[in-house]
Amino acid sequence: MIQAWQQLGLSIDYDQQSLQLVIDGCGGQLPVTTADIHVGNSGTTIRFLTAALSACRGNFTLDGVPRMRQRPIGDLLTALAQLGGQAKSLNGENPDCPPVLIQSSGLSGGRALVAGNISSQFLSGLMLAAPLSRQDVILEVQGELVSVPYVAMTAAVMRAFGASVRGHGSGPFYIDSRSKYQAVDYSIEPDASAASYFWAAAAVAGGQARVTGLSRDSLQGDVRFCQVLEQMGCHVEYDSDAITVRSDGQLSGIETDMGDISDTVQTLAAVALFANGPTVVRGVAHNRVKETDRIGDLACELRRLGAQVTEFEDGLRIQPPAQIQAAQIKTYHDHRMAMSLALVGLRAEGIVIEDPDCTAKTYPGYWEDLAQFTGCRVIAESR
Repeated sequence: MIQAWQQLGLSIDYDQQSLQLVIDGCGGQLPVTTADIHVGNSGTTIRFLTAALSACRGNFTLDGVPRMRQRPIGDLLTALAQLGGQAKSLNGENPDCPPVLIQSSGLSGGRALVAGNISSQFLSGLMLAAPLSRQDVILEVQGELVSVPYVAMTAAVMRAFGASVRGHGSGPFYIDSRSKYQAVDYSIEPDASAASYFWAAAAVAGGQARVTGLSRDSLQGDVRFCQVLEQMGCHVEYDSDAITVRSDGQLSGIETDMGDISDTVQTLAAVALFANGPTVVRGVAHNRVKETDRIGDLACELRRLGAQVTEFEDGLRIQPPAQIQAAQIKTYHDHRMAMSLALVGLRAEGIVIEDPDCTAKTYPGYWEDLAQFTGCRVIAESR
């Protein structure tokens, strides 16, 4: 995302030591108005950029890795058209998927219907772009909205930067075009999705994981993963600025809907391998169109480890094995597959994770932090 905005001429200074970004805004007037941008396999980047660039002026092409050309974006393009945007797919084989061509003169505003069953990022992207519209924007959700907490987080961040957003839950959302973004200093919460691996490590191995900077009232819905662990038998303690998970390693299988916290499904799957009885996850059909098919491909890797897995359209049932089998785990270039299933190695021998560098997408220091936190040895094998 940073590289894309820099390519578009914005000044962004990223200090990796202090973990600080300094961004010089352009008031919606991009210095570079023609660009071909490669987003890798970042669905967040292509969805948010498609909306944001549609609210600016210029001609842009957005593309990514081959998997990106299989990830739906058509519902976002349809909604943008209702607001006066000019964005279309250039994909002849999958016409609802990238590459995306944007030939924009800005958004006029008005009312748009947004499909909610594929990704909440369609709605979040439209919300973020809406204050740049010439008229007020009303966004209504068609069907069930997945990952609702992320939309609430979007609205909260927009308000912090001066935008006027009304609406909650699944909307409708009303954005006042007269309330423009203002420069502010903003402190970003720790990544709750990344924190899930350490909470899960405590559940799997037996022990304690305390993550500071997050609380029960955090903006991020993924802190609810701790409630799921609590249902499995862990003890969870909430402080004003920390969440602690404790476990004696004795876990019970559960049935749970994870539609609002779908990024933690793979983490739960690793924990489920050590539970007494089966674990059933439902409500995550949208996981099939992420970095990989996070239902089908996850089921395949769990079977390598000896689990009996029943796959549903919107989830899976995991029957843990009597003993975990040694296995070489495929990651499918998916950072969450690597980070989650690595936790199995905390209690089982012979767990090898292919393509470990894929974790750099969201957590470059994961392997070092995992080793330091757990006291385990993480060995990089040469190929």
